[in-house]
Amino acid sequence: MRPPRVWRDLLILYSLAISIGFPAVDGTVTNRTTGKPQPGATVTLYKLGQNGLESVESVKSDPAGKFRIDQNLQGPRLLQTAYDGVTYNHMLPPGAPTAGVALDVYNSIKQPGSAKVMQHMVLLEPSGSEMAVSESFIWMNTGKTTFNDPQGGTLRFYAPLESKSIQVNATAPQGMPIRRAPEATGEPNVYKIDFPIKPGESNINVNYTLPFTSPGKFEGKIFYKGGPTSLIVPQGVQLKGEGLESRGQEPRTKASIYQTTAATYKLEIEGSGALQRSEAAEPEQSGPQLQFVLPKLYDKLYWILALSFSILLLGFVLLYRAGQAGVPSAPPKKR
Repeated sequence: MRPPRVWRDLLILYSLAISIGFPAVDGTVTNRTTGKPQPGATVTLYKLGQNGLESVESVKSDPAGKFRIDQNLQGPRLLQTAYDGVTYNHMLPPGAPTAGVALDVYNSIKQPGSAKVMQHMVLLEPSGSEMAVSESFIWMNTGKTTFNDPQGGTLRFYAPLESKSIQVNATAPQGMPIRRAPEATGEPNVYKIDFPIKPGESNINVNYTLPFTSPGKFEGKIFYKGGPTSLIVPQGVQLKGEGLESRGQEPRTKASIYQTTAATYKLEIEGSGALQRSEAAEPEQSGPQLQFVLPKLYDKLYWILALSFSILLLGFVLLYRAGQAGVPSAPPKKR
């Protein structure tokens, strides 16, 4: 039985009002591994509410990779696409177009593939009866697959037995830092991190404190294949160890930079200090600023690039620590 004509007219008017007042969010999900539209991906629209991100609606992409969400809201929104065990975020700022949105996903693999740790830095700050340790990893994935291994973890790190308050924050390409819980492995004092390494640059920062009395000792281990590990100490702190090579000072903070290629290293640490904002920095700058001047000893391009990465990474750590208290928890979906 067909509904009365007046009902049909009201439904048409209602649908028209909805489409005018609340434009839909639509677009295409593309698998960048295959270069083809991706069917069956889950696309979820989130809004920013009083309790953080709140889910509005989820849909599946069709056989042509197309999706459409017939709800839209004012203010900042987030489109999250879930595919092959990993989620990919796409921000929709206020006023951004909501038609023809392009969302990218990738196939996942349990091996690193083209993903590598480009730089590893350990910042040691002994002060009083404790020493703060900030260990940072810069991943670069130049391939077209996401390295994702929930069981084995994509990153392993060593923290001494007496470590306290271990915190891990990870940042995906073009993302914000999110908290990740370190998980114990079967190896003593070795932890793993479940965090997908997507194409592009990802950062993982590990922070903890240790009981310390100067002079003291510190031990570290490396579980990846790559370049040297950079060890940074503030002015007033001396570092010694077998296989340790001095790479000079950072001009503004006067921090000393060392490097080692050893898979396991043992350090002797004497003195105390913390990285501080340089008085020479411009007033409008919001954190300790870094300036790199190449000493004459860097006659090899490899070391120039490695140390440059160290300086940049040190800046990331300082900025991160300045806003550490505001780091959000992980998004509603795990990966």
